[in-house]
Amino acid sequence: MLSTVYRLATDWGSPLITLYLRRRLAAGREDGARFAERFGHASRPRPHGRLVWCHAASVGEAASLLLLIEKLHALYPDITLLLTTGTVTAARMLGARLPPYAVHQYVPIDKMDCVTRFLDYWKPDLALWIESELWPNMLIEMKRRNIPAVLLNARMSDKSFRNWHRVKDFAHQVLSGFAVCLAQTEGDRGRFAALGVKHAKSIGNLKYVAAPLPYDENELTRLRHQTSGCLTWLMASTHRGEEEMAIAAHRDLAARHPRLLTIIAPRHAVRGDEVAKLLTASGLRFARRSKGEEILSDTQIYLADTMGELGLLYALCPVSVMGASFVRVGGHNPIEPALLGSAIICGPYMYNFSEICHEFVAGNAALQIQHSNEISFAVNRLLANTEERNRRAQAAQLLANRKRHILDQIIAELDPWLRQRT
Repeated sequence: MLSTVYRLATDWGSPLITLYLRRRLAAGREDGARFAERFGHASRPRPHGRLVWCHAASVGEAASLLLLIEKLHALYPDITLLLTTGTVTAARMLGARLPPYAVHQYVPIDKMDCVTRFLDYWKPDLALWIESELWPNMLIEMKRRNIPAVLLNARMSDKSFRNWHRVKDFAHQVLSGFAVCLAQTEGDRGRFAALGVKHAKSIGNLKYVAAPLPYDENELTRLRHQTSGCLTWLMASTHRGEEEMAIAAHRDLAARHPRLLTIIAPRHAVRGDEVAKLLTASGLRFARRSKGEEILSDTQIYLADTMGELGLLYALCPVSVMGASFVRVGGHNPIEPALLGSAIICGPYMYNFSEICHEFVAGNAALQIQHSNEISFAVNRLLANTEERNRRAQAAQLLANRKRHILDQIIAELDPWLRQRT
């Protein structure tokens, strides 16, 4: 019953959905050149032969797929891999890193005509969905067409579980489309099983096997030359409200370290103008990367308002403070700075990566603080103490690399489905 109501609501709400997407387009959050893909219109020819469709909502999920698709291609070279994402940031990241045997498209909105158009064209032999983005029309239609689906790196918060449990029959109808659910934790596995997923297992977090973020070695050398003699730290992937925290921390730190350079990297580069206004009002001298401005001897803040360059910044900065962890967004992936040797500081709101954060903190691989007014103290502690900084950075690298076996477990779970379709 609820599936019918949902289908009718998405059909009748089509004008509102289109208006919402057009507003996102105007704000730079949709790709104008490929906007039709959001309505299921393909922009690339479908390769002949078997096709495995991998869907990841955004950058973090997409990055965790790269080593997996590399391994899948090595073992099953006859398949083509189709990757879909919903964000421009993820698409641009994949555009620079996607191998030639893989194709990227934007995921269609969950409206039946868009869903059927997408599935009619691409005809996937197997679907791999990452984490927790569940689209009822798409999943129900894939089940009707007997397209096997696997939910990888599945996670479900207590809040989401309570919401789904209120409509348990509908949840079962949606989730029963997954032949296998490979959960991040035992708690996630239990929640999916309680909603009717028959084959739910816990094997660990796929993000542990993400490839290190790429960067340009020549550009890293250039930035190291510009920052020579500076104490440099990074406020990474900031959200609204966290730039002010970075500015306050810089003022406090600069009183003790005259040659201090604070780098602020907004999570969404389209906020560059907004953050630049904050910096102008602060009176601090700043350079803006999107404008090609260089770091000079008197530069206090470097605004890294570009896309796809976090790898460069983590490799440059000995200390990284994780954005989204001081506002209720849930944090960003600490494995990314860990793989590039940057010591990690995070705030209290790391619930998107709660298991990973707990392991890092327990293993002295990350320093977690409880309030933004502690940022300057924590950054100063690691900048001033080279031994502790290096020890934490090395512990983080070792912890991140120790989990690589998860990839082999995932491949073993997928193997029967891939061989079945041979």
